[in-house]
Amino acid sequence: MQFKELKLIPPLVRAISQVGYTTATEIQYKAIPSILKGRDVLGCAQTGTGKTAAFAIPILQNLQSKKQQHSGIRALVLTPTRELALQIESSFKSYGKHLPLRYLSVLGGVSANPQIRGLKKGVDVLIATPGRLLDLIQQGYIDLSKLEILVLDEADRMLDMGFIKDVRKIISYAPSKHQTLLFSATMPKSIRKFANSILKNPIEVSVASVSSTTKTIDQSVYFIEKKNKTGLLIELFKDKSIAQSLVFTRTKYGADKLVKKLAKKGIFAAAIHGNKSQNARQRTLGDFKKHKIRVLVATDIASRGLDIEELPHVVNYEIPNIAETYVHRIGRTGRAGKKGTAISFCDQDERKHFKDIQKLIGFNIPIKHAHRAN
Repeated sequence: MQFKELKLIPPLVRAISQVGYTTATEIQYKAIPSILKGRDVLGCAQTGTGKTAAFAIPILQNLQSKKQQHSGIRALVLTPTRELALQIESSFKSYGKHLPLRYLSVLGGVSANPQIRGLKKGVDVLIATPGRLLDLIQQGYIDLSKLEILVLDEADRMLDMGFIKDVRKIISYAPSKHQTLLFSATMPKSIRKFANSILKNPIEVSVASVSSTTKTIDQSVYFIEKKNKTGLLIELFKDKSIAQSLVFTRTKYGADKLVKKLAKKGIFAAAIHGNKSQNARQRTLGDFKKHKIRVLVATDIASRGLDIEELPHVVNYEIPNIAETYVHRIGRTGRAGKKGTAISFCDQDERKHFKDIQKLIGFNIPIKHAHRAN
């Protein structure tokens, strides 16, 4: 379906065209009409499906079309990670560039002072991580009493990170009558139960099950001893055709340690994880996008919310213990129909988790030859 068929206002159509969108994705053409009608929506869609545009575009139209009776925050998007908050803010600014609306993200890891100054200037659409938002509410800088639309993005990730209690507290500050949109990459019973407690007669839209891994990604696995993983990774990176790679570890310490090992072999790498300041994380991510860094080593904070165009290569240096996380990790490559490669290193202790992954995605990942590194 073409965006022009979705009855969008001209300023939005122009902005969408300028960012290169013509055809709506499945989640977009399924969700946008219901959101425009003011319905609550429960959406199941994994990253890379165009989910942000699916809620941002109709929110912008609804805010612009409805005559504003007050000043204050009219739409709030809650998201679990800082990177995703910044990405969503950027999307709102792109889609709403021809509208007289104001957008701001508030998130931890950086000084709150610039965010407070932005709030004092006035905000229509606020994008926030739960912790910083609650801090600013309790300090009196944020008032949600006039909120019209609430979005909970990556709800399953918020549950995994222990944010649901904070989310309920945030909802208590909003008026009882508001539109709620909940999006989740997976729909376990816990998320559905939570959704049922906050949504009112929602329209349910579901696309691209989390168990699906795009056909454009070439997946493979090495079964290898844990002590040999670094040697194999260094061997892989001798291939100069691998221009860039995103490497996943399970721990922050492991990420930093791996960066040092790669550096000793002349492989320029940097780490991104929760112990890094937000400014450091954004600087590292920016350098990676500009191809100043060949290898980005990340914990699962980066498995969702990293928007990197044409990333060719992902390595699971350590197998995730949650099967769905594998899908999110490799979803950083092979986006928008482009080719990608995802390689996994699996030691004996990780075999059980790897079996869970293969069960989830529904096929056996091809095995590459064993590597005997010293």
